[in-house]
Amino acid sequence: MGGDTIFALGTGAGRAAIAVVRLSGPDVKATLEAMTGRALEPRRATFAFLRDPDTGEALDQGLALFFPAPHSVTGEDYGELHIHGGRASVEATLLALSGRPGLRAAEPGEFARRGFANGKLDLSQAEALADLIDAQTQAQRRQALRVAGGALRRKVEGWRAALIEALALIETQLDFSDEGDVGLLPREKLAALLAPVAEEIAAALRAAPASERMRDGFAVMILGRPNAGKSTLLNALASRDLAIVSPIPGTTRDMIEAHLDMGGLPVTLVDTAGLREAAEEIERIGVDRTLARIETADLALWLSAEGEEPPPGEKEILCIATKIDLRPAPHGWIGVCGLGGEGLPALVDAIVERAQARLGDGGGALILRERHRKALTAALSGVVGAVEPDKDMEFAAEDLRRAARALGRVVGAVDVEEILDAVFSRFCIGK
Repeated sequence: MGGDTIFALGTGAGRAAIAVVRLSGPDVKATLEAMTGRALEPRRATFAFLRDPDTGEALDQGLALFFPAPHSVTGEDYGELHIHGGRASVEATLLALSGRPGLRAAEPGEFARRGFANGKLDLSQAEALADLIDAQTQAQRRQALRVAGGALRRKVEGWRAALIEALALIETQLDFSDEGDVGLLPREKLAALLAPVAEEIAAALRAAPASERMRDGFAVMILGRPNAGKSTLLNALASRDLAIVSPIPGTTRDMIEAHLDMGGLPVTLVDTAGLREAAEEIERIGVDRTLARIETADLALWLSAEGEEPPPGEKEILCIATKIDLRPAPHGWIGVCGLGGEGLPALVDAIVERAQARLGDGGGALILRERHRKALTAALSGVVGAVEPDKDMEFAAEDLRRAARALGRVVGAVDVEEILDAVFSRFCIGK
């Protein structure tokens, strides 16, 4: 990384009790001591009146902390200022820092990227930290925290170690086959060494769709004829008015999404245009978008006040009888009244049950992103290829090298320059 010192607000913008300003780089200690007027002891909070080093103007009172390299979150000299969270105090502190030679405002994700560059976290952990910040439900939190804590890194390191051991045995045979004390490597020994790796990678890949889906949420489409109560149900489940409710058919023209926490799981409810022969072009566009979006949904709710059967399709459908204050629900249907709230707990339970079956609870997650899945798929292909019957050992060795490189890409050990910018640019400033 560069030799400059970066700074940024590490807490949310706006009025708050406390704001934390982060710094990282070679000038951290000198800057903090210039602002506090005190010598700072490593890893000890120091209370002081903070002043602008150039003008001497009092900025605020708070705490200053200094963590010397390499024992810091970024691997560099690192510091924090804990000040009052008023906008004026924060702006004055950031302005004073910006006037210091050698200091500049951090780019999005730059603190995490410096930590990655200095070996404080691998690429999978950095990505999981971003997911942890974005987590909206407890299951998402558990999933991100597991990988941020190094679960995927530890697995990858174990797999790579086994591949390297197998590769060393093959290369020993290739390089010293003319030596009398170097025998041929039995295929059975190679297969026995690599079989557990292949089985574990395959198991992780089988669980990948649930983990990836956990990040995006369980998608539930609300379908039905016009005036079936779709928008009323959306508003009732979301506990706020998101969609316009009207007796006029065709009021909902486009899809309206609500991202909810149901039983600790992320659920996205999608209100849609009523399914009918559209009377005008704009309404027809809304119906066409509904039909296209159904293909990507995990579950569909078919709403009807009269007990009309849903149209045929491959998507799992829950039949919901609406307006049960006017007529009872047919047998086998879940009855609800969006206005009064009757039946909503049973509907939520039914959605959560299906979301849990699809997403799990996040506790066993390893593969969170498409990038991970592609790399592990390539690694598994290499491992399987290496133990093919009658394959020359030279080609088996190349298969294992390819598999090891693929595993390295998961944690950022090799071939990562082209994706670093994409990964860290999605972080907020100050992380």
